[in-house]
Parts: sequence; structure tokens; C-alpha cells
Amino acid sequence: MSFLCEVLLGGMLSGVLYALVALGFVLIYRASGVFNFAQGATVLFAALTFVSLLERGLSFLLSFVITLAVLVVLAITTERLVLRPLANRPPITLFMATLGLSVLIEGAAQLVWGTQVHGFDLGISEDPIFLGPVLLNRFDVVAAGIAAGLVILLTLVFGLTRIGLALRAVADDPQAAESIGINQHRVLILVWSVAGFVALVTGLIWGARLGVQFSLSLVVLKALPVLLIGGFGSISGAILAGLIVGAGEKLAEVYLGPIIGTGIENWFPYVLAIILLWFKPDGLFGQAQVARV
Repeated sequence: MSFLCEVLLGGMLSGVLYALVALGFVLIYRASGVFNFAQGATVLFAALTFVSLLERGLSFLLSFVITLAVLVVLAITTERLVLRPLANRPPITLFMATLGLSVLIEGAAQLVWGTQVHGFDLGISEDPIFLGPVLLNRFDVVAAGIAAGLVILLTLVFGLTRIGLALRAVADDPQAAESIGINQHRVLILVWSVAGFVALVTGLIWGARLGVQFSLSLVVLKALPVLLIGGFGSISGAILAGLIVGAGEKLAEVYLGPIIGTGIENWFPYVLAIILLWFKPDGLFGQAQVARV
């Protein structure tokens, strides 16, 4: 039983990090209805920028602030050059635009910072933590705590403040929001900036775990089953789905891996997502889209 609890808790700690990855997608989807495929590239770009500044002798805080400023500029540029010209276009057009943006961001990161792998240490010990008979990795606990705090903060901000109200208004009906004085373009810039901040935190945590390298952009693959299970527009759904995916893949790895084979944790979350979509096509907390025809 203690081993089962250890596997479950370890998986749920990883699931919180998956929810953090998915959060950037959810924020942008709620504001604009766009699945931002460039979020993974933004995670890579943010981590590379931060680590490169740190290696040049800048302090942690200054590197963080400069990187965040660069991400805000990227958000403004994206809104002006990509989103605004494609306003009211079909979702597939916007999705393809973000796909192209992803390639462009990765290319810019390679041009500016190079392709070498950067080691990065957040200063979090890897020593184990004992909760009775249960053994947990200290890094996973601290990283999950940071991710959970950020998720809770953004949930409160977008759920209880005027900013969140403006976001929901723009998401529901952009033209009606404009008619009551809400600047749609400013809301989109704000949301993309916040998504950039989430990408920076995500990049630092995953970079400390995996190293800051170009494969970091593939962290987007961890978010897809979370989004499918939780629903593309739900922050609470991303949290719950992250826990489900994290726990599910660890249980599958430990108990089904010896029977089926190794590597099951990479594809098992997608099996969970497919099974759930049979019964809930819009995810656990997703809302069905109703359109007049």
C-alpha cells in the first residue's frame, strides 16, 4: 500500500507540472478561441533567453525581468502581426498561423542563442522527502508547489477580477465586448503576455529537470492529453486532468509496463484521453460549441 501511495503521489506531482504546461494553452484559448501551437516554442525561447542571460553574469532576478520583458514584446508583436490581420478568420487558419509562428520562434532562438544544451540548476535539492513510509523526490515536491501556487493565483485573478471578466466577455462575444468599452486588442496582449510568463516558469522548471535544449519545445506533447481530458477552455479542468494524467501514466508504467513493455508512459495518457472522449467529447469541463446555421 505504501508503494502504491508513493506511485500515486509521485504521479500527481508530475501531473501538476503537466497542468502548468496546459495552462498557457487554456489562457489563450479562452481569450481568442485559438489553439496556440507556438506555446511549446515559447517555453523553449523563454528558457534559452533566461539561461543565456544568466550565463553572461546577470543576476537571477534581472535575467527573469529582462526575459519577461522580451516575452511581452513578443506578445505585442504576435497580436499586431498575426492575430489582428487574421481576425474573424476560421480557427484552422489561426491554428496554422501559430504553427508557423512556432517554427519562427524556434528558428529565432537557434539564431540568437545557438543549439548547444545549457545546464541549469534552480538550487532545489534532489534529496528525498519521507512522508511516513512514502518516499518523494524533493525537487518534484518543490516544483509542484511552485506550479500549484501559480495555477491557483491565475485561477483567482481570471476568476474574480475585472481582468478575468473582460477576458470572459471577449471570449464569449468580441463585438459585444467592444461595444461596452472593452479593448479586445489589449485583452489579447495581456493574455498572451501572461501565457508568456507561464511559459517562462514552465521553461525554468522543466529546464532544470531536463536541461535547456531544443527538445524542451516538445513539452507541448505533455499538455495535449491534459487539454483533451480537461477541456480546452477550463483552468480547473487542466488542473484535474493534469493530476489524472500524471497518476495514470505512473501507474501504467509501474504495473502495466512489465507486461506490455517500456515506454508506456509516453502514450498511455493519449489512451486515457481517447477513452474519455468517447463519453465526453468536450472534456470533463469543456462546453459544447453551439452555432446557428
